[in-house]
Amino acid sequence: MRGWWRDLGDLVLPGECGGCGAPRTVLCARCRAVLGGGAAQRVRPVPEPPGLPRVHAAGRYADEVRATLLAHKERGALALAGPLGAALAGAVLAGLRDASALAGAEVAWPRGGRVPVLLVPVPSGRRAVRARGHDPARRIALAAAGELRRRGLSARVAGVLRQRRAVADQAGLNSRQRLANLAGALAVAPAGVRLLRGGAVVLVDDVMTTGASLAEAARAVRAASHAPGLSAGATGPIRNDACTSAVYGGETWESREEQNVGSRRERTGRRPARQVNAGAVAGDGVIGVVCAAVVAASPDSFEINRN
Repeated sequence: MRGWWRDLGDLVLPGECGGCGAPRTVLCARCRAVLGGGAAQRVRPVPEPPGLPRVHAAGRYADEVRATLLAHKERGALALAGPLGAALAGAVLAGLRDASALAGAEVAWPRGGRVPVLLVPVPSGRRAVRARGHDPARRIALAAAGELRRRGLSARVAGVLRQRRAVADQAGLNSRQRLANLAGALAVAPAGVRLLRGGAVVLVDDVMTTGASLAEAARAVRAASHAPGLSAGATGPIRNDACTSAVYGGETWESREEQNVGSRRERTGRRPARQVNAGAVAGDGVIGVVCAAVVAASPDSFEINRN
């Protein structure tokens, strides 16, 4: 109920711009342009963690973009999920185009829709979800999936990653400490393995700093393909009302937000007529990560053309 009332308040009585604080608007035109007005770019942290997929970001994690993300994540400005999702969708498209160029003309995800795109959000910790009342990355991913479908792409969110163990707060940790903190922390829920074999996997998150979270998520997805139907260490899926694997018990409520951000539920049992298995893209039935996308990344990670 708290989430529903907060949603209603955001829609009916917008307080101030999430980016600059301008009154009586959720996100002003200038901040909206800063968030999603530019072309998404490839980003790479230094040092780059092992196993990090190619990542694209919509903008730099600074100034208005940083303020907008924090307003959504920490202050419960849920109406910002729409523009943040649109920005993430742009980053996903940039990553898919990049992957298409590398894979060859026979795999063209942005056009034709032959391969369904599965947006796999990096999960927040249970304690953080309870404290915030929502999972920010998942909410933004749902908005991004809706935006991608409006652009003609077959896309849906696959919330199949779950935490196998508790991790420490990442704030204040350097890149090496974050890698150690997250090593082996994620796994794919058993029922999610079959789902991941039904499309092109794109890892998504709200922010990338050191890349440790995305690298661990990529490791967990790759590890899922080694066991037919089960991922090592996972204890079983938690079902939600959309018939997909949920990461948290509280995600039953979270899944209802799919309607609020303009996307629609899709049952995992339905397969498009010309669907190409993600394993065919990766080779030998192995689940592969096509790319990763984030709303924002640290400014230094945009400087990838250095020796």
